[in-house]
Amino acid sequence: FFLFFLMSPFSSASVCEQYALNIHPTSCCSVAEIMSVLFFNTMKYRPEDPRNPNNDRFILSKGHAAPVLYAVWAETGYLKENELLNLRKVDSILEGHPVPKQQFVDVATGSLGQGLGAACGMAYTGKYFDKASYRVFCLLGDGEMSEGSVWEAMAFASYYQLDNLVAILDINRLGQSDPTPLQHHVEKYQRRCEAFGWQAIIVDGHSVEELCKVLSQPRHQPLAIIAKTIKGKGIPAAEDKMGWHGKPLPKDMADSVIKEMQSRVVSCNKRLYPAPPNEDASPVSLRNVRMPSAPSYKSGEKIATRKAYGMALAKLGRYNDHVVALDGDTKNSTFSELFKNEHPNRYVECYIAEQNMVSVAMGCAVRDRNVVFASTFATFFSRAFDQLRMAGISESNINLCGSHCGVSIGEDGPSQMGLEDLAMFRAIPTATIFYPSDGVSTEKAVELAANTKGLCFIRTSRPENSIIYNCNEDFHVGQAKVVYKTNDDQVTVIGAGVTLHEALAAAEQLKKERINIRVIDPFTIKPLDSKTVIDNARATRGRIITVEDHYYEGGLGEAVCSAVVNETGFTVHRLAVSQVPRSGKPNELLRIFGIDRDAITQAVRKMLSSSANAK
Repeated sequence: FFLFFLMSPFSSASVCEQYALNIHPTSCCSVAEIMSVLFFNTMKYRPEDPRNPNNDRFILSKGHAAPVLYAVWAETGYLKENELLNLRKVDSILEGHPVPKQQFVDVATGSLGQGLGAACGMAYTGKYFDKASYRVFCLLGDGEMSEGSVWEAMAFASYYQLDNLVAILDINRLGQSDPTPLQHHVEKYQRRCEAFGWQAIIVDGHSVEELCKVLSQPRHQPLAIIAKTIKGKGIPAAEDKMGWHGKPLPKDMADSVIKEMQSRVVSCNKRLYPAPPNEDASPVSLRNVRMPSAPSYKSGEKIATRKAYGMALAKLGRYNDHVVALDGDTKNSTFSELFKNEHPNRYVECYIAEQNMVSVAMGCAVRDRNVVFASTFATFFSRAFDQLRMAGISESNINLCGSHCGVSIGEDGPSQMGLEDLAMFRAIPTATIFYPSDGVSTEKAVELAANTKGLCFIRTSRPENSIIYNCNEDFHVGQAKVVYKTNDDQVTVIGAGVTLHEALAAAEQLKKERINIRVIDPFTIKPLDSKTVIDNARATRGRIITVEDHYYEGGLGEAVCSAVVNETGFTVHRLAVSQVPRSGKPNELLRIFGIDRDAITQAVRKMLSSSANAK
């Protein structure tokens, strides 16, 4: 059966020869039987419709073994055999690691240690949201078991009793540059998995009979199949030997191996087909996830944008059954608890495991089953940056809310202050960054994020600030707001969140000195409304001041500088947090780090003085 699987995708020696030269042949060989049993004996799915919502799911967490996944889908008939010749070519979808442009891939893998977390999100959705019978299978390599994110996922799956989840551990002993820490001590893997609350069974990973048996037994908890395998199985010169990871076989060796395999293939006219899935996953439509009514804030009312986020999320969930919320044990600070209180069955507590939370969010969102929001302190998303960048590569539609941004959180000190988050999310190509400044714009940001493709980040603040927008104000992604202007403004000041309110206060102070400034709220930092910035700055003779509760690097100021870099006669002065801050009262810290109203008025005066002197 193994040889039939391994060779059947190839109609000629030349195709086989080309495919055998992929640069991870040994990693593919160790899982050949596992893949054949999963896809042609265990899993229920429609091969002609890989993203059918009823299908069993599969994640290849050890993404470098992508060629064996492609071979499987060629065997199902979904891929044409000659497409395998295009592996890793620039005009082919068969990339070096799995990506969702391939319809049979839900999340991108290749940055190791993340597949199981996404599988947890899929399994949680299947069991608790869809209440459907599809199962989720995740194949991991033993090397990635050193990643802490794997064990975060193991703990999550056990806590939520995800008995529809199977993790297959390919224990082939060898990593890229060294043997793995536990090598073939499979009983140690077993004890560790059991300690995390999983049923763990050791099998010979090259025994079709053992694999079929363990995969067919009933389960009442998540199952870890610890498959003892040989890296490079079937390639005598490379079997269980270091130095072959990620290397193609020399042509003479490939020819010899192919000839040997072909001599052992038994012709069989019977094709193997997977069993069809149960049709019990209800259709889901995520189009036009809208608020039922306009915000209900009163002008001048004070509310922190973090609380406005929680209220908006609860409101959105009230009228949309597929809105779900995740949090990392900060729900009483991010105010996602307001969603939990109203919709407890659609709230997922991920505890203090932010990497896993982002991966679970990705899993919950695949195949457009849910509109997912995940929240924690803005600064804690930095520990999950790799998961976030993989969410971008995965074309994932997830929404993240980071609260407690900047020095304005006050006494908690720098470990809790999000000061790098804008730079981090701006670096992700698929990201949209909302930075609302009052309750109205926060509610609008939540609604827009729910309907915006890609990764969305909503940055919220701790201090209470006044409502500045009319509840009927219209907001759009990439559209800034001019919130204060006169006919003879001399400087354009751009602020967001707490610094927008400081800029408005500075405008009132300067007005007493007969100095008028124009104040802009960008609303989205990415995409930035360059046209509004440039048009209004021209009206103030190119004078721009940016002020942000963020480090200088990568934030609002740099976004504005990028927008106006090709404009002549423009001057940008930036106010931002210049060094690692400390504990203190919010107003003290805004003053110390030069981003409060007094700092803005001083910067305006200095800019006008410099202009006068230049004349």
